[in-house]
Amino acid sequence: MSITKEGKPDKNTSAALNIDQIRRDFPILSEPMRGKPFVYLDNGATSLKPQCVIDEVVRYYSKIGANIHRGVYEFSETASLLYDKARENVARFINAGPDGQIIFTKGATEAVNLLGYGWGYKNITEGDEIVVSELEHHANFVPWQMLAQRKGATLKFIPVDPHDGSIVLDDLDTIITEKTKLVAISAMSNVTGYMPPVGKIIAAAKAVGAVTVVDGAQLVSHHPVDVQELDCDFLVFSSHKMLGPTGVGVLYGKSDILRYMDPFLYGGDMILKVRKDITTFQELPGRFEAGTPNIAGVLGFGRAIEYLEKIGMENIQKHERDLLEYATARADEIPELEVYGSRDLDRRGGIFSFNVAGVHPHDTGAILDQEGIAVRTGFHCAHPLIQILGVPGTTRASFYLYNTRNDIDRLMDGIERVKGVFL
Repeated sequence: MSITKEGKPDKNTSAALNIDQIRRDFPILSEPMRGKPFVYLDNGATSLKPQCVIDEVVRYYSKIGANIHRGVYEFSETASLLYDKARENVARFINAGPDGQIIFTKGATEAVNLLGYGWGYKNITEGDEIVVSELEHHANFVPWQMLAQRKGATLKFIPVDPHDGSIVLDDLDTIITEKTKLVAISAMSNVTGYMPPVGKIIAAAKAVGAVTVVDGAQLVSHHPVDVQELDCDFLVFSSHKMLGPTGVGVLYGKSDILRYMDPFLYGGDMILKVRKDITTFQELPGRFEAGTPNIAGVLGFGRAIEYLEKIGMENIQKHERDLLEYATARADEIPELEVYGSRDLDRRGGIFSFNVAGVHPHDTGAILDQEGIAVRTGFHCAHPLIQILGVPGTTRASFYLYNTRNDIDRLMDGIERVKGVFL
């Protein structure tokens, strides 16, 4: 952290990033909320968008406008080239390698459902086992629950410690067995920021020949990810959580598995040849991208990837770690504040989930809203984990590259106001 000319720590910079410069790239941060300076701490739900991403979306609609992979005229060819470049950007960003494929979807949720229908319905049979953890977001929980029920398979759970929300691996060898056909695990909890030992779980799954699915919606947007090093079969994540537009997601998969999956949707552009009695599908990745995609969104996502790469994911990770350390230290000064998640910050990402004792999280969120502070309250689409923690929900502040220690100070001042109103 730098020092101001007055000799005090500058809360708008960190050792890793020049936050003042970054914040100028995000026009919405200059907009007031409830008449007060805007503090955005809901990055776990969606991120803000830099001007360069907004410009890329506008440029497509105002300067190109054509569909992809169909026209032989200039604007269609330009759109196709930019779309394919965005796919290359994503592949480079996660180091997909020559044996990996990048498939664009509407979001991480659709990507998991694509796997459920395209792989699950073809490969899961009665008596098989599917393993998930108890900390999963509903998007990586409910599709597998539905698949198990419809196919007569057994859904098994890697348990969570109710004290800190961490995964308990003591009985992993009895949870993942020879009957296990698929293991689906989040790389970072959207409730507590806890990061499970995904590598160990993937290794246990591979030892019995199970397919692995990693929900990277929270991790990929905040930490460096190398899928070749991770060695998962599938990884899903979303554009809108990493500075890109909404309505765009990614399914990374290994080609040798994807080739034997059935398409999830049927229609235009995923077809190679249609006859009255038979249809032949495109090669990867086109066979899984039916219809006209969100072209503007994908182009904007490609630009977001370039923006993140320029700043450096390692720098973003370090900055968020600094914010998490600062928030934890400030929280220790407030006895009425209960914080959820491991105290070992090496196992945490930039999510700070808490409750004010005796105050419902919705009430806390409403007071913070009046102070110009945006947070998330409730179950966070993770009912099983919230039930295990034994709370009615939490208030969640989640950090990103444009947040500052001053934002956290504003949050703590808001919490003092909550105490003044309700306690």
